Amino acid sequence: MPAAPSAQATPPVKTSLKQPPAADRVYTHIKDAVLDRRYQGGTLLTEGDLAEAVGVSRTPVREALLRLEVEGLIKLYPKKGALVLAVSAQEIADVVETRLLVEEFAARKAVPASAQLIRRLEDLLEEQRQKSEAGDLAAVAVSDRCFHAEIVRNAGNEILSRLYDQLRDRQLRMGVAVLEAHPGRIAANITEHGELLDAIRAGDADAAAQVVRRHVSRVKVLVRGDDR
Repeated sequence: MPAAPSAQATPPVKTSLKQPPAADRVYTHIKDAVLDRRYQGGTLLTEGDLAEAVGVSRTPVREALLRLEVEGLIKLYPKKGALVLAVSAQEIADVVETRLLVEEFAARKAVPASAQLIRRLEDLLEEQRQKSEAGDLAAVAVSDRCFHAEIVRNAGNEILSRLYDQLRDRQLRMGVAVLEAHPGRIAANITEHGELLDAIRAGDADAAAQVVRRHVSRVKVLVRGDDR
């Protein structure tokens, strides 16, 4: 009998993971560090240090810094570097005021809530509990914001939803600052989120709006360091 043809090995498929452009990598590195407060307000960043940290030349660093200055996170000083801007009292007031306008409206619009929204909020609340147990403040701040953002998205107003998305960076930065200064606030946030979920689940729009007002207004007091 003729010999069976030998099986030929299939050549391995080569996959290449293309890195993001250098300027994007620098931008992400700086922005993440500013938002989770590894680069705190008042920190002076130099092009040389940033280039070394990310492993790029100075040209993409300059490009990234320009983008971040436009976003209001840093201030460029020629021949000196970039200063990470601290969160101002006016910025805190503006963010809280905008959040109240959007989130109170959204909380009322969430009632009566769909089963899908209730399940999603339950999942996000559990995720926040898990992140808090892990002690990752940046992750806790993200899950905290996601809980509120889910309610806003379900209000059915795309313009308000986009406006709320523009607050994301400021919310995260303030959130981490609050949790660093007041670790006990993590448990309080989870409790208040539970109260908000209960009000939405019960179909009580007024109660949901009241929980939002009390919960969000507290941010202004805590970020300023006044914990009365």
